[in-house]
Amino acid sequence: MADQSENSPEQALGDRYSPQDVEGPIYKNWEEKGYFKAQDQSTKPPYCIILPPPNVTGSLHLGHALNHTIQDTLVRWKRMSGFNALWMPGTDHAGIATQNVVERELKKQGKTRKDLGREKFVEKVWEWKKTYGDRIVHQMKRLGDSCDWERLAFTLDEDVSKAVRKVFTSLYREGLIYQGTRLVNWCPRCETAISDLEVEHREVKGSLWHIRYPVRNSTKHLVVATTRPETMLGDTAVAVHPEDPRYIELIGQKAVLPLLDKDIPIVGDTFVDKEFGSGVVKITPAHDFRDYEVAKRHSLQMINILTTNGLLNEVAGPYKGLSTLEARKKIVEDLEALKLIEKIEDYTHSIGHCERCNTVVEPFLSEQWFVKIKPLATPALRVVESGTVVFEPEQWTKTYLHWMNNITDWCVSRQLWWGHRIPAWYCGDCKHVNVAENAPTNCEQCKGKNLRQDDDVLDTWFSSGLWPFSTMGWPEDTETQKTFFPTNIVVTGHEIIFFWVARMIMMALHFKKDVPFRTVYLHGIVRDSQGRKMSKSLGNTVDPLDLMDKHGTDALRFTILTQIANSRDLKFSEQRLEGYRNFMNKIWNAARFSLTALNDFQVPAEGVLAVPKKSNLSLPDKWIVFKLKQTEEAIDSALEQMRFADAANAIYSFVWHDFCDWYLEFVKPVMYGPASGEREATQLVLAQTLNRIMRLLHPMAPFITEAIFAKLPIKSESLVIEKYPTVENDKVWLSVGSEDAAKELELVKEVIAAIRNIRGENGIKPGQAIQVKLVPSDGIVQKILGNNKTSVLRMAKVEDCFIGEVESLAKCAVTPVILGDWRVQVVVPLEGLIDMEEEIKRLAKTIEKLQKDVDLISGKLGNANFVKNAPEDVVVQDRERLVELRAKIENLRESQLRLR
Repeated sequence: MADQSENSPEQALGDRYSPQDVEGPIYKNWEEKGYFKAQDQSTKPPYCIILPPPNVTGSLHLGHALNHTIQDTLVRWKRMSGFNALWMPGTDHAGIATQNVVERELKKQGKTRKDLGREKFVEKVWEWKKTYGDRIVHQMKRLGDSCDWERLAFTLDEDVSKAVRKVFTSLYREGLIYQGTRLVNWCPRCETAISDLEVEHREVKGSLWHIRYPVRNSTKHLVVATTRPETMLGDTAVAVHPEDPRYIELIGQKAVLPLLDKDIPIVGDTFVDKEFGSGVVKITPAHDFRDYEVAKRHSLQMINILTTNGLLNEVAGPYKGLSTLEARKKIVEDLEALKLIEKIEDYTHSIGHCERCNTVVEPFLSEQWFVKIKPLATPALRVVESGTVVFEPEQWTKTYLHWMNNITDWCVSRQLWWGHRIPAWYCGDCKHVNVAENAPTNCEQCKGKNLRQDDDVLDTWFSSGLWPFSTMGWPEDTETQKTFFPTNIVVTGHEIIFFWVARMIMMALHFKKDVPFRTVYLHGIVRDSQGRKMSKSLGNTVDPLDLMDKHGTDALRFTILTQIANSRDLKFSEQRLEGYRNFMNKIWNAARFSLTALNDFQVPAEGVLAVPKKSNLSLPDKWIVFKLKQTEEAIDSALEQMRFADAANAIYSFVWHDFCDWYLEFVKPVMYGPASGEREATQLVLAQTLNRIMRLLHPMAPFITEAIFAKLPIKSESLVIEKYPTVENDKVWLSVGSEDAAKELELVKEVIAAIRNIRGENGIKPGQAIQVKLVPSDGIVQKILGNNKTSVLRMAKVEDCFIGEVESLAKCAVTPVILGDWRVQVVVPLEGLIDMEEEIKRLAKTIEKLQKDVDLISGKLGNANFVKNAPEDVVVQDRERLVELRAKIENLRESQLRLR
């Protein structure tokens, strides 16, 4: 290790940890030194993650913080583990979102994009991007993202655009991209098709209108219920279940469409639920996805009643030009006048809204470009079924396979101006559609020059689907691809398995003939402390930038990591965050104490490989190194299996409890004592342990660890490029530890803890002198206690400690300490220290409370249905808890008898 100089007073850590003072300079140094750069050619094994590109319009939110913390932890860990680690960064042009932002700015000036025209408007968006588009990148750096920023990609970069045109053209020529008229999600305000992901469904209070549809040439009528009466103008059938005895005779006859006096067929279809409502459903194929499928089965007419901006068109007859809400009101009035409304009910239902502009989304029949998806989906199914691509957690495999088996063609066109313009040119002479990677000068069919490019742009997810290889220079054969493709893992939320993950797999298999990644790690979403989804309407959103300003980036990252378990959603609370801010303070203060204790420490030439003479090692020294070994083992296993909470909790427990609460307390007398071989050994153990704590914690909390590491006596240039400690590569140092010595110290710890508990349970003040009697089970235990009597006296704040047999336990508090075959009775005489009668009453109340818990759990376990139906681990936990409670009650009753 380099720079193993002795600590000087100028190098000491500040009195308190101030994240604001250290984070910015540390990150700047990382960038300037190029620590995050990956090499296209290297002897190190490659490791690559592609960052899910955040919207260029966006700002960091807690979802980003969760997603990026996972990735950065993995990348830093792999980089420290000797890998040529590439975290490829990028941002997404976010077609509809970015266009909306700029359009809002134009609206303030009283203008629209149509006033500017396409070319000027796109120029305006690029100006906006240059001014504000890097904001999200700066915020990612605030979070500590260790991306290779020199490779930063944007979905509209020319290299990426080239790949997009290549893919579109190739798929078109293979017959996998086509134009067709189909039902899509349509935003009337944005006047474009949008993806399912851009539709936000909300519960809305409305009405359910029950409308009578007369049967032609009959006195009968059918009652249909609808939440949108205005859509009846586009009805082309009424459906009943083919086996519903109420309506079998009517199938094949005609119903009369009210208001328009138009005949529509009555069809039988099994999608109708006989038990729901009247068992009759109106079919509006151009404005309902389910009705659209029914219409295809029965060859029904599809009638669009809306214009692109959401007004009723000429098909609506007298209602032409009205908005949907205006038409609804007028239609209901007209139906009531004709006595065709049977009843109106209050009804709460889910309505889709455009995520960007909050407008109600309409199912809309429209001509669009589509990808024929089945031929692409079949290979993408096989690689998951075969385990070539693995989902973590595994439960999402079934979700993916189900969706891919039922996949429908993908609408890839959007009626926007900002994005990848569709590379198709229409010939004004022969009407031929020319699809090409570069703008043609004449029609490939008639050679005419009267060409017009398609006005639409591609769905943002189209370019994102190529991200793992378009960012690496494809379609050129680059060194980056040779080294890093396929990537190792993609980390994302489960809500975009279909929109992004599936499409990346399909595109990579088709164009690269390989999977884009080996593992798909899916995390949940961040919810508030009550488990509610965060939203502006609920007022429960939290800005991670504010949290980092207040508590520090490391505390936020660590809080997130401790809650990541098996794809479950996270409940976020600032109170929990404050707890982990305290953990960061604990680390800082422990480091400050340690550096003071190491002020005269002479750094050995061997640096991190230096080991002390075993004869000079104390019991606590051997114990802490053994605990370090267990911690390295636990963290390495957890990170390999991406059990982030387990990894974070392992280092937390070691640092807070083992190192701070126990080891530093045990060695204080040695550190403050005179020079000796034992002191030199303990100083080396302390220095080496601190070094490894910083290395182990660095991927999770990079800033504070780097700040402390820079002040350590045993250190190198930077933690970013340090070696991550594992049991395998840290054998030399870990050999200092001893399992037998660790067991001895654990016994001493348990005895000290038992004395402290007796003091607390009996209300004995910390400063009050007490005597302790320790009754060992055998000579070995007696020797261990005798050797460590000084530590027991000091750390348990005991006036005197007797080790041996005792004649009577009357008027004493007794706590058994059991560690394998070793047993100690910890006895504290209470006479003169407490009010015996009050203590007997307290014990009685405690017994009563515990007995209620026993009765409750016994009742559950005595219920055969509970034991049969409850999860096995719950039943096991209850049984173990019952044994524990009964043992506690028995001990308390014995205590009562001793005090009488």
